Formats: sequence, structure tokens, C-alpha cells
Amino acid sequence: MKKNNKAKKNGLGAAFAAKLKSLIGPIILCLIILAGVLVVMLYEVPEEVEEVIQVNGYEGSDDPIELKSKSGKIKFVMDPTTTQFYVEDTRSGMRWDSNPEGAENDVIAQTVERGNLRSTLVLTYSTINGVDTIYNNYTYSMVNRIYDIEATDDAITIHYSIGDTDKEYVIPPVITVAEMEEWMAKMNKSDTVLIEMYYQKFDLNKLGKNDNKEELLQFYPIIEQEPIFVLRDGTKDNMRTKFEQLFGDAGYTYEEYLAHKELNLKEKVSDKPVFNLDMIYRFDGEDLIVEIPMETMEYKKDYPILYLSVLPFFGAGGTADEGYMVVPEGGGAVINFNNGKVAQNSYYANVYGWDYATARKAVVHETRAHYNVFGIARDGNSYICIMEEGAPYGAVQANISGKINSFNNVNAQYNIVTREQYDVGTIYNGNMFVYNENPLEGSIKHRYRFINSDSYVDMANDYNKYLVNKYGDYLTINDDNSTPVVVEILGAVDKVRQILGVPVSRPHKLTTFSGAENIVHELNADGIDNMSVKLTGWMNGGVKQQVLNKVKPVSALGNKKSLQSLIDSSAEKGIDVYLNGMTDYAKDSNIFDGFMVFTDAARFASKEKAELYEYSTTTFSQRDDLDEYYLLRHDLIMEGIDTMLETADSYNAGVSFENLGKDLSSDYKRGNYHSRQNVLEVQIEKLKAADDAGAKMMINTGNDYAVPYVDMVTNMDLGGSGYTIIDYEIPFYQLALHGYINYTDEPLNLAQHMNEVLLRSAEFGAGLSFTVMEETAFALQKTLYTQYFAADYSLWHDKILDIYKEYNDDLGHTFNQRMVNHEVLDTEITCTTYQDGTKVYVNYREQDYSAGGVKIPARDYVVIK
Repeated sequence: MKKNNKAKKNGLGAAFAAKLKSLIGPIILCLIILAGVLVVMLYEVPEEVEEVIQVNGYEGSDDPIELKSKSGKIKFVMDPTTTQFYVEDTRSGMRWDSNPEGAENDVIAQTVERGNLRSTLVLTYSTINGVDTIYNNYTYSMVNRIYDIEATDDAITIHYSIGDTDKEYVIPPVITVAEMEEWMAKMNKSDTVLIEMYYQKFDLNKLGKNDNKEELLQFYPIIEQEPIFVLRDGTKDNMRTKFEQLFGDAGYTYEEYLAHKELNLKEKVSDKPVFNLDMIYRFDGEDLIVEIPMETMEYKKDYPILYLSVLPFFGAGGTADEGYMVVPEGGGAVINFNNGKVAQNSYYANVYGWDYATARKAVVHETRAHYNVFGIARDGNSYICIMEEGAPYGAVQANISGKINSFNNVNAQYNIVTREQYDVGTIYNGNMFVYNENPLEGSIKHRYRFINSDSYVDMANDYNKYLVNKYGDYLTINDDNSTPVVVEILGAVDKVRQILGVPVSRPHKLTTFSGAENIVHELNADGIDNMSVKLTGWMNGGVKQQVLNKVKPVSALGNKKSLQSLIDSSAEKGIDVYLNGMTDYAKDSNIFDGFMVFTDAARFASKEKAELYEYSTTTFSQRDDLDEYYLLRHDLIMEGIDTMLETADSYNAGVSFENLGKDLSSDYKRGNYHSRQNVLEVQIEKLKAADDAGAKMMINTGNDYAVPYVDMVTNMDLGGSGYTIIDYEIPFYQLALHGYINYTDEPLNLAQHMNEVLLRSAEFGAGLSFTVMEETAFALQKTLYTQYFAADYSLWHDKILDIYKEYNDDLGHTFNQRMVNHEVLDTEITCTTYQDGTKVYVNYREQDYSAGGVKIPARDYVVIK
């Protein structure tokens, strides 16, 4: 019986233990939930520190402030009552004003625009809802003199406060009597008497008959604890300035001022947007340097600065002035003053193109400037502005008189804070935006060069001197004595095939390595000796290349031995083969190719993955019929560059970068942010190191920071995008570079208007470029590569030789010379002159034209040696 009882007890104990064990999980879960509830209930949200932007003020002398260049020939004179200025070139007597004369009476400009005309800075700020507002520093700083000026013998620095606010004086608005007595003990007796006159003492135990106790307690709660001093209402600014000096000399700080400001509930901190920016003027030799340090910019996080225009109307011409603006469109372009094109869009171009780490849903017009220079020419003089620092954030914009004001102006605008629109689904109908919180580094820096000539050729020559001085031995005259020719050979493209009834994309052969070798040898034997070969679509799947975590030649084109044979046999004939590769993007890539979207894609400012699309030229929207692709994170791009360089070196070949020197993109990846400026600097380091190591490099389009380190630039944009406000194109960039760097326009045989490209190449001093393949156009059927239909080498061989022979006979001797002049003789009639006197006349018209006794056939060029 006892045994049964014991067994029964044991059974009950086991059952209880099992039951208890089964409850452990729920009990722990309940405890976790309870702890979470307690944390939420007891957690105190930290009080957000109120942002305070200290407002500047100027109380100095009203006498003009001057700076002079090294030789004294260029003089900078500033009016401290406004901070407007002028630059005088004593060599010619030319005066360049920061703001146009008569701006305040402009009959075309509206009130806000009149303020812009009198400003040296114009900023656009925004809110979380994407509401943009423009502030200029005339209306919101100069008028109220809420700026300060520091002047030395070498530089002038203006500390601007820009906002709808009064000047802030760093003096105690409210202070306890005990504290005030401590400060007064550090001052002279006469000064303390003055302070006691302007500060009123309040003591709850000794109130006057006119003192309102309830109001005092409401506005100054500290008075309940001890007596206080309050600055009297109506105290004049000159007395506030004097007190600021007295307290400052006694050691009073801005932090103490903020603490005393908290005691004053009568006046709360303004929630209006206020922006502090420093603007520095100085000379470097004969050049005027204008600099805005990023690190000293201040703004409230609720009012981020989107855009900043620097000296928007410096040197602007009025309706009575004759002159023009030079903009970096294509190789260069001229917009004449007062050209009457008021119905056309204003000029705008992003320096170095679009930042692909910025999302967009449509593309109407892709703007791109490959170099960072603009300028103005008038009255026998000119200046160029080189955007020396901060250019990756910048854009060049220009306008003519009659549109929004009566003046012609060109300037640079900078994107300070990037934003992205948030998709908040159905919970909110409005727009919500997220802003990049990573501070920009460095400065915005302009270099202005003043030239005693109104010729764009002389302006370009000064740019050339700047480049040669900056890059030294990296930019030297070449020794070519024949026309440089780039032959791009297509290896493979992707094509969908049926494998076991399943559609699969596979590399499709266009030119084998041995076929490419035959093409190179034949063209060389036919007389093309100054040839560079770009091998495209040779690895990682072909033209639509997979990511560069490894390099695998397309097996259908041949083995590594046959590739090496192509490179070696070409080298024996003095021909460089450049292995082309894409470093910045992941196309047709997945986890099996070494690409994982979540970890390997770059990020937009919204922290979403940088998913990119092709865009329709008719609807301008994203093309859903084409695959999306991804911008790679910065580190992977750099690794891809190294991989390309190492691979090319292993084959003893050159390297052709599809993206480096053309595309420049940020990466907003959390914890690993890279700004455009940072990416540019890293790219320069890579290019410079590779050049120092003897690598031969080829790039596309030719951004100015990359050009000095490479051997060839292909697809250089000579003609621009066709802005109708432009009057005519000029070879500004080429006037600075010709003879130092070889470059070509787009491949002639693929161009929509081949003769137009050939004529432009002759005018701009470009070499020749062709894209060919061993297969016929039938090989491209049922692919997405219709742009290569005209690449059939067998059909183009004779035409290539005809074009080359005539072009080389005419211009082959000029490629080791500088251009010394360029003229627009008439509409669509130009003349380019070289150092040895060779003149190249180009006629874009449909009719013959005669110039200086030279007859130029329609749609043709004539060379006079």
C-alpha cells in the first residue's frame, strides 16, 4: 500500500514537473512582454535639443575693403555696407561687377528676382514635405546687415547669416542679480553704470507699483527663486553692440548666452530657417579665388539646403552690352547676349553627368558637362571660372536677358543636400522626403582668371595653361604623326536560346579572338598604323557584362592562348589592344555570378538599393521591357577597377574602362557613405597610380579629372545635346587638349548621321573610330543589339580605308600640334588653325561656300596646308 502511495506520489510529482516544464515557455514569453511594457512605460524620450543658429552682425567701418593680386594688376574692392564688390583689371581698365548696375530698377524682374540680382549667394532650402523656398543673401542678409566681415591683407571672409530674422547679440537678455554682479565686477565702473541704466532689476519682494507680478512670473519663472536683471525693451542696436563687447571682453560665451536665453520665456528661440555660410575672397597669383567651406555651413535639420548658387550675376551683361557666355556643352558652346531666344529653355548641365545614386522615375533630357569651366566675354575682355573644388556637386546654368530679368548671366549651382521621396503607401497622401544627413566635405572653390581679350580661343588657351601647370608631366605633347584610329571589335552579346525547351540567355559569338587578330592585321597591312583596338564583350558573358568579381573570357570566342596571340601579334606591329570592361554596374548578374543585391548594390539617400532602368525616348518613362540593373557599392567598383588593371597587366594589354572617367556616383550605404567628391578623389588616385605603373588606359567621354592620366578618349561628346538657347558650338575643350591627348567622337559606322560626325571630327581635331564584328548583321537577329547592325566588317572594310586615307592625308600631321585658332566664319561655316598654319575649313551647309578665296563644297571640309 505504501509502495502504491509512493508510486502515486511519484506519478503526481512527474505530472506536476511535466506541467511546470510545459509552462516555462509561456511564462518566459509573458515575462519578456511584461518587461517590454515596463520599458515602454518607464522610458523617457530624451528631450530634443533645440537647434540654435547664431546670427551674425556687422558693425565695422563702411570704408571700402581692397585686395590686390600678386602683381597688383587685378584689384578687388568690396563695399562693406552690402558685401557687393567689383574686380578691376588695371591692364585694360575693365571692371567686373558682382551684381549688375541698375538691378533694383529692372522693369522685367519681379520683386524676388530683383533681390536675386543684387545677391552674391542664392540658396534653395526645403522641408520634410518637399516644399522648396528660395532665399537670397541680399534680401535676407545684406539689407539687415546680418553678416560679419573679417579682413586681412591676404583675404576677406564674410560670415553670412541668411534668414528672415534680426541680428542676434550675445548678451544676457535675463540674468540673476548674483550672476550680473559677478560679471560687473570684471568691468570698469563707468561700464557698470551704463549696464545698470539699460538693465532693469526685478525683485518679487520689492516690486514697484507698475510691476505686474503675474506677468513677471509668467515670463521669468526664475524670479520666484531670486532677483533678476532684464534688458530693457527698445535698447538700440548700438548699445547692444557695446554691451556685446563689454561682456565679451569679460569672458562671456555663446553657451552662457543660450543658458540665459532660456530664462526669458517672453521671447522664444525663433523656429524660422536661418543659414550661416562663410564666403572667402583671396588672390592666388593673378587669379581670384572664391571659396565656401562646407564645414562652416550651418542650418537646421528641418530646413536643409538643397541648392546654392555662387555669384550668380558676376560679370552679367545688360541689354545694351555686346558679348557672350561660354558654357561646357559638348566641346563648348556660345550663348550670345540678348539673342532673343526667350521662349527656349534656360541652359543647365550637371558637371560630370547624373549621380546614379539618385533615383529618378523619368528622363526627359540627360545633361552632362565633361569639364568644369564656364565664362563671359565682353568689351574686349573675358574671364573663365574653373570650378576647382566641389564640381561633382555642381551644375552650370545660363540665361539671357528678357526671360526673367534684363541681364545675361552664367553661374554654378551646387547640390548641397540630396533628397529622395519616400513611398509611405496608403497611410499618407502627401509627399514625404528623406534627406542625406552625411555632411559634405571640403569646399566649393572657384578660380576666376581675367583675360585681356574677348576671344574664346584666348579663354581656352588660359584653361590650357592651367591644366599644364596643374598636371605637369602627366599632360605633355604627344609625338603622333598620323591619324589615331580606334577600332572597337565586338566579341559576344547575350542571346536567348531554347535549351531543353527552356529559354536561356547565353553568350552569342560575333568575333572570335583569332577573327579579331585577322581584322587587326588586315587593317594594319592596308595602311592604318596608328591604331588602338578596343576589345568589347570578350569576357563575363559578353557586352552585357556580369560583375567583375572574376574575369572569365567567353569560351565561344577562343581560349586564353588565342586571346594572348591577338594581343602579342598586335603589339609586334605597334598596335595596343585594350581590354574593355564595365566596373560600375551589375547587369545580368545574380548570386551564381557573385552578386547579391542586398549586400552588393549601392544605396540611394533613402537607403533603398540603387536599382536602375533604361528610359524610353518617346514617353521618357522607365522601360519595363528591359531588365533593371544595379549600381554597385563603392568598394566593389574600386575592386572592379583593380581587377581590370590586374587582368590587362597579366595579358600585357591595355585596359579600357567603360565607366571610369565617365560616370561618377555617390553611395549612401549606411556606415560606408561615399560622396561624389570622395569618389572622384579615389578615382584620380587609381588612375594616377596606374599611369605611374605604366598602364595604358582608354576611357569614354573624358571627364577632365581623368584625361591627363590616359592614352585615349573614345566617344567624346563634341556636339552636345542640342540646347536651342545656344547659338553655336566651339571646340573649347579641344583647344585646351589637342596635341596632348588623342580623342575620337562616336564610331562613324554606327552614327545616325555619319557625315555630320566626320565633319565635326575634322573641325574639333578628333581621330577616327569604328566598331566592327566578324559576323554579319544576321547574327544580331532576335537580340536587343540593333545598334550594331552596321558593324559588319566585311561590308565596311573598304569604306573604312577610304575614309581613313583621305582624312589622314589631310589631317594626319596635326595630331602632335596645338590648335591656335578657331573661327565661326558664318552660320555653319568654321575654320580651325594649327601651329604650323594648317587651316581646316568645314561647311555644314547644303550649299557650297567660299571663304577667303577657298571654296568649300557642301557638307564637306577643305584643308589648306
